[in-house]
Amino acid sequence: MKIKVKNLGALREAEFTLGDLTIICGGNNTGKTYATYALFGFLYTWRRMLSIQINNDKIEKLLADGVIHLDIQEYVKKTEQIITKACHSYTQELPKIFAAPTDKFKQTEFNISLEIKNENINLASKFDLTMRAANAELFSITKSEENTELVVTLLVEKDKVKIPAEIIERIISDAIKDIIFDQFFPRPFIASAERTGAAIFRKELNFAKNRLLEEMGQADKNLDTMELLLKEYDDYALPIKTNVDFTRKLETIIKKNSFITDKYPDVLADFTDIIGGEYTVTRNDELYYVPKGKRVKLSMDESSSAVRSLLDIGFYLRHEAQHGDLLMVDEPELNLHPENQRRVARLFARLVNLGIKVFITTHSDYIIKELNILIMLNHDKLHLKRIAEQEGYRTEELIAAEKIKVYIAEEADIKLEGNTRKTKCQTLTPADINPELGIEARSFDTTIETMNRIQEAIVWGEE
Repeated sequence: MKIKVKNLGALREAEFTLGDLTIICGGNNTGKTYATYALFGFLYTWRRMLSIQINNDKIEKLLADGVIHLDIQEYVKKTEQIITKACHSYTQELPKIFAAPTDKFKQTEFNISLEIKNENINLASKFDLTMRAANAELFSITKSEENTELVVTLLVEKDKVKIPAEIIERIISDAIKDIIFDQFFPRPFIASAERTGAAIFRKELNFAKNRLLEEMGQADKNLDTMELLLKEYDDYALPIKTNVDFTRKLETIIKKNSFITDKYPDVLADFTDIIGGEYTVTRNDELYYVPKGKRVKLSMDESSSAVRSLLDIGFYLRHEAQHGDLLMVDEPELNLHPENQRRVARLFARLVNLGIKVFITTHSDYIIKELNILIMLNHDKLHLKRIAEQEGYRTEELIAAEKIKVYIAEEADIKLEGNTRKTKCQTLTPADINPELGIEARSFDTTIETMNRIQEAIVWGEE
């Protein structure tokens, strides 16, 4: 999947391809977070943005005959048109995604390309959905494996169907969206750079919302309570809102187990070692951190900033993670010691190998260098196997270079659309990734080389 943006924050014109592990690095205020938030917003809202029209005569036929058959291939042929229209609709929504003034996005363009031919879209999966109301089954939507036909069947007498035709049309449309597009758009989970604040003020956020709900209950009946509720969150970008909501709902979230908890508990053990303990939520919905080997329980404001910065990721891994997800982390190095930055890099590589895509923005040379080691060790050579064993690297942590996409947010000379000459502007430049040498992250290298030069001058300057 390729993402193209124009006039998005600091980014004048840029494009990037989503890999199994995608990294955007670069200086401050260079557009990294804009690219991250824009992608998250689309993946979070794509079902609402995509528009698939079901002809009215099809709905009328369903209500008259009790069954209709829809050829999904007819909609597959329109995928490019559907996505183009969705991207246009989504671009209009960007002010809400970023909680920013509309003027900032007047010239913004956001486009996604699946980079796949229609005939290669996989329709082999089975689909089965039954719509119910009260205790009655109303209609079913089914598709068998290896079949491109969608069958919609009424399960009640047609004169007893009380669902408006437009609702039936929307449900069928959503089913077709899932069948065609769900395979391309991963379920996103984001840990924004503001995540530490959400951890500290979790109880205050709950109190604020409960107070608001109480006020809504006592308000004048003519008041639009939904508008009032949404207004409370309008000041925050969508990724921050989802962080807040996730942190607030921990009492419910902990009732589920992720596939990592069920099948790969060693991953959770590694995470426990990184934070030096475990998170726990009590029956009273109190959140604590329990240091390893100690009997004390620390509240979030008593815990280290590193513990708070990894809170969302910890609960996601233990309770939410699903195959095919996209885990997005804005600056994973926040508050982490260099050794733990290395360990987080190894954790991300492990997750990629387990089937979770990872997307990060980073300023950390330690994370990049550790990923380089994982790339360089991923070869069938005796001396590399010996080094991996000596240094404690496991095979499941090593990663292939082709799974990684790295982009540098920087000023560069590029040809803007419609221009013949190159223009210097803010963009995302792909970094070279060598299977033998790793990632060329020059945004860090330049700074490191400058510091080395100064130190050498200090040490040897008198000679």
